[in-house]
Amino acid sequence: MTNHWKDIKNADVVLVMGANPAENHPCGFKWALEARDERGAQIVTVDPRYTRTSAVADRHLQIRPGSDIAMLGGFIRKILDEDLHHEEYVRLHTNASFIVQEGFGFDNGLFSGFDAATSAYDKTSWDYERGSDGYVRRDMTLEHPRCVFQILRNHYARYTPETVAQIAGCSAEDFSRVADIICSTGTADRVGTIMYAVGWTMHTVGSQIIRTAAIMQLLLGNIGRPGGGINALRGHANVQGATDHAIVAGILPGYLRVPAPHQESLSAHLADSTPEPLVPDTVNYWGNYPKFFVSQMKAWFGDTVGPENDFGYHYLAKPADDSTWLSMWDQAFKGRLKGIIALGFNALLAGPDVPRLLEAMKNLEWQVIIDPFMLDSAEFWRAPGVNPEEVATEVLYMPATHWIERAGSFTNSGRWAQWKEKAIDPPGDVRSDTWILSELAWRVKELYQEEGGAYHEPILNLQWNYLNPREPTLEELAREINGYDLTTGRLLPSFAGLRDDGTTSSGNWLYSGSFTEEGNMMARRGTADPSGMGFHHDWGFSWPVNRRVLYNRASADGDGQPWDSTRPGIRWTGREWIGDVPDYGRTTPPDQAGAFIMTEEGVARLFTTYLNDGPIPEHYEPVESPSPNILHDDVAVNPAIHWYDGVREALADRADYPYACTIYRVVEREHFVTSNVARLVELMPDFFVEVPHGLAAEKGIENGERVRVWSARGEVEGVAIVTKRIKPLTVNGETCWTIGIPVHWGFKGITHGSMANNLTPFVGDANTSCPEFKAFLVNLERA
Repeated sequence: MTNHWKDIKNADVVLVMGANPAENHPCGFKWALEARDERGAQIVTVDPRYTRTSAVADRHLQIRPGSDIAMLGGFIRKILDEDLHHEEYVRLHTNASFIVQEGFGFDNGLFSGFDAATSAYDKTSWDYERGSDGYVRRDMTLEHPRCVFQILRNHYARYTPETVAQIAGCSAEDFSRVADIICSTGTADRVGTIMYAVGWTMHTVGSQIIRTAAIMQLLLGNIGRPGGGINALRGHANVQGATDHAIVAGILPGYLRVPAPHQESLSAHLADSTPEPLVPDTVNYWGNYPKFFVSQMKAWFGDTVGPENDFGYHYLAKPADDSTWLSMWDQAFKGRLKGIIALGFNALLAGPDVPRLLEAMKNLEWQVIIDPFMLDSAEFWRAPGVNPEEVATEVLYMPATHWIERAGSFTNSGRWAQWKEKAIDPPGDVRSDTWILSELAWRVKELYQEEGGAYHEPILNLQWNYLNPREPTLEELAREINGYDLTTGRLLPSFAGLRDDGTTSSGNWLYSGSFTEEGNMMARRGTADPSGMGFHHDWGFSWPVNRRVLYNRASADGDGQPWDSTRPGIRWTGREWIGDVPDYGRTTPPDQAGAFIMTEEGVARLFTTYLNDGPIPEHYEPVESPSPNILHDDVAVNPAIHWYDGVREALADRADYPYACTIYRVVEREHFVTSNVARLVELMPDFFVEVPHGLAAEKGIENGERVRVWSARGEVEGVAIVTKRIKPLTVNGETCWTIGIPVHWGFKGITHGSMANNLTPFVGDANTSCPEFKAFLVNLERA
C-alpha cells in the first residue's frame, strides 16, 4: 500500500478492482464503508463476478477475466482526451515532461527492441533523451511529440469506450458511467483510492495491470495524498512483512538485489545497483544502496567480513536462472531437483496445474513439510489418481507452531509492523519455526565443523550470536533486523545512520527504527491522532521511518501547501513540515527535493524501463482466452512471458473449451488452513462451482446438482450454485460466459473437495512469474 487501511476513510471515490475486500478483508473494508457513510464517497466494483463487495457498492461493472488493462486504459484515455488530469500535479510530480529518445515506438502489439528468438526486449530505445549536461531533456509545456505525456496520449487513443466494451464485454454506456466516477478526482478538492489484490497480480500481465492503475492515479494526482494511493490488500496478516524480508525469489531483504553472475565483485554489484540521478537536485535515495547492502552483510556475517574480503560478497550465490515458484517446480518436474523444504506453504494446492505438480513431487528424493497441519502436500501420494506404490519420495513432516501460539510482529497491508502476544501454548512437542530453522542451521554448521566440505565459509561464518544460540528470542531477531552502530553497540534510531564502511549492521534497512534504544516501537499502542487523518504515529511502526503515507510530498503544491486544506498530508510552515513524517528532512524546503525520492528521476514514472514487457502497459489476452485480441491478434498474448517446456503446446483451444473461468476465495475459509477448523468448515463445507443462470439453462443444470468442469489439464466436480451474479457478456460480438470456482478444498481436512488448481495453466507474469490463476478456459457439463 502507498497509504494504509484507515486512510481509506479519507477518499471521495473507492475503486475496488482485482479484489473483494468485503469477503477477504472484512475488517479493513470497514474504512471504505466509513468513507461512504461519513464523506459520501462512492464505492465502485469492477469484477468478473458480482461479489459481496459489489453488494454494498454504489455501482458495479462486470468485465471478462483478463480485460483489466483494457478497462484501465480506457479510463486513462478519457482522462487525457478530456483534460481531466491534475495538471499542476502531473507537471510537478511525474515524468510527463521527460523526452524519450528517437527510435522508441510501438507497432502491432510490440514495443521497439523486441527479439523474437529470446522473447525479450532490448530496452535501449526506451531510454530518455539526454542534454549536453548528461541530464534528461524535458518539455514543461508537455507538447513535445516524444515527451511521456504525448506518448501516453497517443498510446491510449485506441482505448475508446467502444473498443473497451468489445474487449471487456460490458456496454460502452456502462463503461462511460463508471469512467465518469473514477475520473472525477483529478482536482485539488477530490481524491480517489484503489483497492486491489491477487485479482490483479495473478495474470500474465499482472505487473502491468498494477502499473496501469498507478499511471491513472498519477494523472489524477491521487498518489501521496490522504484518501488516495494504490493499495494492495495482502492475503494474510503478515504477507507484507514476509515480502519485505525477501520470502519471494529475486530480492534480498529490503528489496535489495540478488547478485548476478557478471557481478563478480562487490564493486561491480554496487555499481549496477546504485542509480545515478537523471535530473539535478534529486534525492535519488537508492544512491544509498551501498550502505544498505554492506550493513546487511555485517548483520549476517559479523566480524568475519570487512573491506579486506569485500564484506563477504563472494559468499552470496549469483544465480543465472530464476528461482521463482514456477521455475523451482519445473526443475522438479524435469528431475533436476533433489528436495524441497516447504515452510507454512501447501504447495500442491497453492500452485497451478496440480497434475504437473504431482509428477514433480514424485520426482523429488525428499520433501520436508513444516506446518501446524498435515497438509495435502505432506501426503501428496494419497492424492486422487496417484498410486502410492509408484512414489519413492521420502516425506518428512515437522509440526510447527501456529501464529496464535507465539508472539512476534505482523506487518499489515499498510506497512504497519505491530507486535502481538502469544494467545495459547502449542500442544505437546510442537516447536516454533525459529527453533526448527535455528536447529537446522546449527546441525549443518556442526556437520561442516566435523567433516569439512566445499563452500564452507558462508555456513561457518553465518552469525548466530544470541543468548540461547539454539533458539533466539523474537526480540533478539527484531533488534538484529533494526541494526546497530557497531562502534557504540547501540541500536540505530533509523536507516539514516547506516554506513557502507562496515561500522553499522541492519538485517533490513526498511525496518531500521522499529526496535531502538527507546524500546520496541512495534509494540506501541498510542491512539492519539491530532491531525484527524488517521496517522496514529504512536501506534506500532510503519516503514519507512514511521511514515504513514508514502510520497506524501505529493500531497502539497509547489509551495508546500496541501492541495486540499481539509485533508493535509504534510504542510510547510516556512520552517518545517508538519503532519505525517515527510518524505525527506523535516526542515528541507519544498523546492529542494521531489516527492518520489527513490527514483533517479526525482518524480513518479508514467513511463519506465524497469519492467520486462514494456515501458507502458498494453492489453494482451490471457494465454487461454475466449476471444482473439482485437487490438493486435498477431501478438495476442504477452510476448515477454516465459514458456516452460510443453505448456504452450498443451493450451486449450477455445472451440473445445468455450468458457472463461476464474478462481477465488470465500470469507468462511482462510485459504487452506481453516480446512481443519470445524466451525468454519460447517459454515462452508462443500466445494462448489458458480454457474451463470443462463448457461445452466443451456446445459440443463439445476441448482444443487453436481457438475463436472474440465480444462486442458484436469477436472473438478462439485455442487452447482446457479446464480444471476454472473451475467452473459458480449465479447467481440460473441456471448461469453464466466464460471467461478473457489480454491480452498483438497483431499485433507474435515471435508474434502476437488482441487481447483487441477484446471489452471502453468504460466506466469513476465516480471514476477506469479501464475495466471484468474483467467483460463474450461468446459462444463452435468456430472
